[in-house]
Amino acid sequence: MRFQLLVMVTIFFTGCQSGPSAQETNLDPIGEVVVFTNVNVITMESETPLMRQTVVIENDIISNISPEGKYPKGAQLIDGSGKYLIPGLAEMHAHIPQQSEELVQETLFLYLAAGVTTIRGMLGHPRHLELRTQVAEGSILGPHIYTSGPSINGNTAPDTETAAQMVREHKEAGYDFLKLHPGLKREVFDVIVITAKEVGIPYAGHVSRDVGVRHALDSDYASIDHIDGYVEGLVPPEKGVDPEENGFFGINFTDLVDEALLPALIQTTIDHHVWVVPTQCLAERWAGPSSTLVLLADKEMAYMSKETLGRWEESKKQMQANAAYDPNRARRFVELRRRIIKAMYDSGVGVLLGSDAPQVFNVPGFSIQHEIEMYVAAGLTPYEALLTGTVNPAKYFGRENDRGLIKEGYQADLLLVDGNPLTDISNLGKRSGIMIRGRWMSQDHIEQRLAAIAEKYGN
Repeated sequence: MRFQLLVMVTIFFTGCQSGPSAQETNLDPIGEVVVFTNVNVITMESETPLMRQTVVIENDIISNISPEGKYPKGAQLIDGSGKYLIPGLAEMHAHIPQQSEELVQETLFLYLAAGVTTIRGMLGHPRHLELRTQVAEGSILGPHIYTSGPSINGNTAPDTETAAQMVREHKEAGYDFLKLHPGLKREVFDVIVITAKEVGIPYAGHVSRDVGVRHALDSDYASIDHIDGYVEGLVPPEKGVDPEENGFFGINFTDLVDEALLPALIQTTIDHHVWVVPTQCLAERWAGPSSTLVLLADKEMAYMSKETLGRWEESKKQMQANAAYDPNRARRFVELRRRIIKAMYDSGVGVLLGSDAPQVFNVPGFSIQHEIEMYVAAGLTPYEALLTGTVNPAKYFGRENDRGLIKEGYQADLLLVDGNPLTDISNLGKRSGIMIRGRWMSQDHIEQRLAAIAEKYGN
């Protein structure tokens, strides 16, 4: 697993190539009244849309929702006839590049272009602290940013003293949470937990082999990402497996699991209030048996550089060429993970929408469409799948009183789509425009910017 981590980090940081500065996207200024007329509203308080509503936005807040069609004179009108308005989505396992300012702003735009209005950055950097402020103030266009500190792993934190120091430094620097990567010794992990609780900073991410999923859950992770450790945790002790042979998130143990162990593992997850970010998109598109040709044919690949696409293609080919790789087992692995996601959701685990982008064949923002469709394929209803990217992230961040719903007094982070995603989740990808902090970005402007990005990369 440590090798896989190094591959992932290498692909991300070397695969995102900077380019010429992207042209600015026109936005209407904050403070102007914006009104959606005759629009169908999916409030996310229920599965029944409010039909043909007028939604008034003032100073980045939803001020009124009614069927009466009343709004102030001089307001900017957006015709929502036949369209559906939903809360903006959260990408709860996102990455923000570090190489260049141009690439940073381009990546933030790609998230927005696909309807993502909040991201949780999972590999922090000091620049991201300043970026978080700039985006919040509106000087840089982007989704709301929550950011971890730099990776805490077996290499960066080889001993307890170093680990404790890193925790304190990340807290003092102002990061929102700690990002834990593989390779941590159990005694080092325990010191991280003790110190984090002392200074008051959450920790999230991977589960190291020496820690194990049950001890991780008992230690009150804020979130476990990638469903890391759960497959390994379903292997009965009498199987006598070597933990070092688990492969990509336990893929090599797929046929050894006893799913009768899952309910107890889920109950422990619930008892310790641990959220789970599946990143099923990463598992299916990287480890799954899909052809690279099929994945490269996705429209959003046009917004990645040829160097990035080449690295992604090579990484997947290397995985599939490995002597231990079995495409049939990979299919069973994908289905096992889907059953775990469904069981977790049905049992009351807090599931959060996250795809791990940019990562192998996961384009920022656009991979969320694949992720949410995979939740539906796992058995969630479209409404339940949407909850993982709207209401649940708001609860996770303690913002359920002003985020995650379309409701009067709530932040105007909105996505307008051409069809009802509650009847067909693919309609989520038929976007008509995005509103971030009350500022409207029409689909025409989005498409112009996307075309410029594709042209820049020669796609």
